Amino acid sequence: MPFYREIYKVSPTMPVYSLEGITPVVHPDAFVHETAVLIGDVLIGAGCYIGPHASLRGDFGRIVVEQGANVQDTCVLHSFPGKDCIVERDGHIGHGAVLHGCRIGPNALIGMNAVVMDDVVIGESSIVGAMAFVSAGFECPSRSLVIGAPASLKRQLGDREIEWKSRGTQEYQELAQRCLASLVRTDALTEVEADRGRMEVGKFGFKPKGT
Repeated sequence: MPFYREIYKVSPTMPVYSLEGITPVVHPDAFVHETAVLIGDVLIGAGCYIGPHASLRGDFGRIVVEQGANVQDTCVLHSFPGKDCIVERDGHIGHGAVLHGCRIGPNALIGMNAVVMDDVVIGESSIVGAMAFVSAGFECPSRSLVIGAPASLKRQLGDREIEWKSRGTQEYQELAQRCLASLVRTDALTEVEADRGRMEVGKFGFKPKGT
């Protein structure tokens, strides 16, 4: 049964807006930053991370973010009337990306500031490079590397590249739980503490490519 059949009503403190009686649904194990905006027909699955200033507008069509996916800072998800915009399980949407009426397959990655247009289908475990412009109706098979503006299929991805992508997504799944457990609004300090710690992250071995 799809996750969105399970009815979890959102907390009244979340940044959500009901439109014409249709209210966003957020799984209790998902994290949505307080500056993100969810409007209307938006469905967020378990373990998802929705970053600061992301805009998910289900005011024309349905927006679906499936289990374990992340939508990072300043991303926009929208669609034409009657169309859905779907990020499937373990999808990874990088900072500033725009998705419009498309389907992002399981475990696929959309790079920073990429634009993915209507009726695009990105195959499972594919990577769309940063700054790519993916024209309407484009489709690619699983394990594809898609780059350029307009974007084209460059080659098939190897196992190590897909493993690299999966590690990054695991870090964001962990981040969602870290934020649920300990993220709080506070005031900035005026000076650095003598014993200031560092974030203890990276247990999945995620590093920039080539390092």
